[in-house]
Amino acid sequence: MNHYQIWHAIELFAREHGLSCSGLAKRSGLDPTTFNKSKRFSKYEQPRWPSTASISKILAATNSTPNDFFKFIINDEYKNKQQ
Repeated sequence: MNHYQIWHAIELFAREHGLSCSGLAKRSGLDPTTFNKSKRFSKYEQPRWPSTASISKILAATNSTPNDFFKFIINDEYKNKQQ
């Protein structure tokens, strides 16, 4: 599991629930900019990872399980191996 896969999973998870990343953050009680692309790297180009608390909040807000979220990482990993 890598940085790109986690962020991509958030994007796909939001889309599955008919939301933008900003909409998913708001529904979860987070700042609407929490999942912005601009926040995924520090000004020194160090990757920033979403917190487990943020992941937990999006799961609770969408009444989802960890498997519902992590399936996007598994599917992405599978696609990458196929290429």
